Amino acid sequence: LCLSEAKGMDISMEKVVTFQNIKKEFSGVCVLEDVNLDIYAGEVLALVGENGAGKSTLMKILSGVYEPTSGKIFLSGKEVKFEKALDALDGGISMIHQELMPVMDMTVAENIFLGREPQKKVRGFVSRKKMYQESDLVSEEFGLTFSSQKKMKDLSIAQRQMVEIARGISRNARVIIMDEPTSALSDRESLMLFEQISKLKKKGIAIIFISHKMDEIFTIADRIAVLRDGKMVHAGKREEYTEDILISQMVGRELNTVFPPAKTVPGDVLLRVENLELKDTLMNISFEVRSGEIFGIAGLMGSGRSEIVESIFGLRKGACMTLYKKGKKIQIHNPGQAIKQGIAFVPEDRKVVGLNLSATVKENMSMAALKQNYSKRGFLHLRKESEECEKQIERMRIKTTGPAQKVKNLSGGNQQKIVIARWLITDCDIFFLDDPTRGIDVMAKAEIYALIRELAAMGKAIVLISSEMPEIIGLCDRAMVMCEGRKTGELGKNELEQEAIMKLASGL
Repeated sequence: LCLSEAKGMDISMEKVVTFQNIKKEFSGVCVLEDVNLDIYAGEVLALVGENGAGKSTLMKILSGVYEPTSGKIFLSGKEVKFEKALDALDGGISMIHQELMPVMDMTVAENIFLGREPQKKVRGFVSRKKMYQESDLVSEEFGLTFSSQKKMKDLSIAQRQMVEIARGISRNARVIIMDEPTSALSDRESLMLFEQISKLKKKGIAIIFISHKMDEIFTIADRIAVLRDGKMVHAGKREEYTEDILISQMVGRELNTVFPPAKTVPGDVLLRVENLELKDTLMNISFEVRSGEIFGIAGLMGSGRSEIVESIFGLRKGACMTLYKKGKKIQIHNPGQAIKQGIAFVPEDRKVVGLNLSATVKENMSMAALKQNYSKRGFLHLRKESEECEKQIERMRIKTTGPAQKVKNLSGGNQQKIVIARWLITDCDIFFLDDPTRGIDVMAKAEIYALIRELAAMGKAIVLISSEMPEIIGLCDRAMVMCEGRKTGELGKNELEQEAIMKLASGL
């Protein structure tokens, strides 16, 4: 059942935003060309397309981050020109970014009211009492279960995401842009967000919803607009689309096989973990992974999935366990030792943990193998480094101007490919992949799925953590299920079904 139908609502025909012939160039490269689109009051418009299609660029133009090279924007029929983000906010445009931007040492309340703090009667002084009272009201309405006086650095990624969404919703905007708002949310938290969206629609607020999750798009959207290679392909009512039609419009061709078939039979045990413990987080976790095997770790948000691989990789201090690689006992106390043991780690949060955003493509790719592959007597073999980087760009189909491009200017899918390529350059034989397709488009997902299968065919052992159950079912040979820090079961390939996973994930 679609949300708009469930609430018995009709879309208003009042145009809130009109894009007219929008064009945007960066250094002579056209990223948006002749984009025309209307957005109506009280509707949810799903804006979809591959990473790099121009979705975020178009929304940054609307929110005042970028100025268009040419074209016009109309707000309720009146032409507007936003020279900065504050102008867009004053005009009633609020954007909730995919990549979180909290002030980590500030509290939840301070982040929600950042830049618009309630003032005392004496000008220039913040009324902290009023700020926390109003923040508590926002938190209560939005269903936040943690204190508004808690610092952002003490929250999980999902909790930070909820605060970012609450901040955007609390601005009394006419248009709210949500860029991958559920990427770090559990199913329960996503449903809470959808309830908030329903309330916003009743108030006549327009929602622009960017997502790569097909089930969300067909649940939440009233209309769908598809961008491809910077051009508007089609915008129409949700009823005009099926999943196949939508994917075809996004990638320009049919995508018949999302999950490629297995190519190998798992071999000998490559990694064995015994009695992994982490205070107040993990209890007596044991499992093994074979060469050529894709081993899944499933569970709800907060079940301890990420903490398992972080502990093994040496990122969690105080973790206790016994590790064996190829039957030989090993010890890992930090990431450097893990890398020496041939273990690769693709983290859940690529922006904060996985990448140096101010560095180049080449620097990010080669950083884990500088000493091993490119250094001799203290000197770097720059040509060899560049050649390997070019090889990985071609192999991974990374859309970039070249090895010297800054990583911060690439799309999320291409950034994730760079994180994976870094480990392909090293001689790792065990890959920990923590939500490797989070926030990337359907085509980039298919490419990463194919790469995971390719790694398994090479005899690598893959440990795959995923928030998306179809990935666990479609890719994994076996899967361990977690609930509240405990292993509640292990399922073979023929047992991997949604109902069985959810029962174990719920502790039933």
